Amino acid sequence: MTNADKDRVVIFDTTLRDGEQSPGATMTHDEKLEIAGLLDEMGVDIIEAGFPIASEGDFRAVSEIAKNSKNSVICGLARANTKDIDRCWEAIRHAEQPRIHTFIGTSPLHRAIPNLTQDEMAERIHETVTHARNLCDNVQWSPMDATRTEWDYLARVVEIAIKAGATTINIPDTVGYTAPVESADLIRRLINEVPGGDEVVFATHCHNDLGMATANSLAAVAGGARQIECTINGLGERAGNTALEEVVMALKVRNDIMPYYTNVDSTKIMHISRRVATVSGFNVQYNKAIVGKNAFAHESGIHQDGMLKNAETFEIMRPSDVGLAETNIVMGKHSGRAALRAKLKDLGFELGANQLDDVFYRFKDLADRKKEVYDEDLVALVAAGEDEAKDRLTIKSLRVVCGTGGPAEAKLVMLIDGEEKTVTQSGDGPVDATFKAVRDLHPNDAHLSLYQVHAVTEGTDAQATVSVRLEEEGNIATGQSADTDTVLASAKAYVNALNRLLVRRGKTGEDKREISYKDVS
Repeated sequence: MTNADKDRVVIFDTTLRDGEQSPGATMTHDEKLEIAGLLDEMGVDIIEAGFPIASEGDFRAVSEIAKNSKNSVICGLARANTKDIDRCWEAIRHAEQPRIHTFIGTSPLHRAIPNLTQDEMAERIHETVTHARNLCDNVQWSPMDATRTEWDYLARVVEIAIKAGATTINIPDTVGYTAPVESADLIRRLINEVPGGDEVVFATHCHNDLGMATANSLAAVAGGARQIECTINGLGERAGNTALEEVVMALKVRNDIMPYYTNVDSTKIMHISRRVATVSGFNVQYNKAIVGKNAFAHESGIHQDGMLKNAETFEIMRPSDVGLAETNIVMGKHSGRAALRAKLKDLGFELGANQLDDVFYRFKDLADRKKEVYDEDLVALVAAGEDEAKDRLTIKSLRVVCGTGGPAEAKLVMLIDGEEKTVTQSGDGPVDATFKAVRDLHPNDAHLSLYQVHAVTEGTDAQATVSVRLEEEGNIATGQSADTDTVLASAKAYVNALNRLLVRRGKTGEDKREISYKDVS
């Protein structure tokens, strides 16, 4: 990084790698390509597209993202062995700007896993970083669990990696153990005390186990780091990773005390946040900073009065800064196709003619059932209809009878590979009866590990968005759907997840994790 760039913080997004490691967050091939495209468009400097050796599906996704990237550096992850590194290079080599990211666990706990002495691990670091640099000019190296590695040994291996040709040294707080003062001091010492430390870029990769990922990342920047590794919505293992939207907006809003900048177009944040939430099946909590539903909502009378007089009284940033419309224009049953197209464009959706026709049809149907159709309703409509044309299982009709007089009963009509089938089932409540009916028509051993319902907007006529997570033989699939009928939304979400399992079942091993990499950086 040149002196002219010393105030720029490079944003390294790992939603497609570390974020996807969050249990249940696995994305389809097309979804990975879509998210990569959105990251590329919004100005993310580096996209860690995946772990190429993990599976054939991961390799194909990384390779295609590398070929399609227009602006971002495309990075692949590799463990500290030549097989991983060669596979990584094969996947990213067609990118305009490729990067190999290789790592090894350096703390005493992680050194015990491969049973390596300090000297043996040091030799492996030298060999593998050298091998990666012989393939690619842009090499990143990470000492996994760096914040719990002895200082003398961490300094030693960082120096070895720099001498072997690493151009970026990433310091991961793999288990979210450190605190801001330690984070800043560690980066500062590495830059000042390790030979060659002032000639490479130092990065920070923080997990949120103690709720300090964003604070630790910003502290590392104050200590001299110039790359932040993060994910959209803070998606990631356990409590998640540093949230991209939080560090980008913190640097923008508090530039007075943190005089650094990023190249990220913050007005695209809300759209990609919604898309990641949809494709991952991980809804954003209402009070989540920057992108939560309540982030720009005001209910207290004192707050409302202050907002009416001057928005800056209780808002430190404008909704438009992150891509939210200043006013939520309500669509209704009299709204036309042109108005819907314009509204969807404002929300970040550029739909083709056939897609628009489909959404318009379902919008009109929803408008007949609801008094008002809000932005959130439209986002849910777009998400709900994305894959239906390719689905093998489709709900044609559902009739449910329930109450206090006995068990609930569900009469379900489904199309299975184009053939119409009908069944009636009873159960302990309408959702239980419906799910049993689905299993009758499409027998399966998938375990329901998550069933979650939340209202898209307010009111008794609000759409319910239902998220379902299923697990079957090592595969995990999430399904989502929205409808004013909660039971129907539940059935559609359940069937959506089953369709995803069918896709994975048909690709032997392609989307399964063929190796374990749950503790990566």
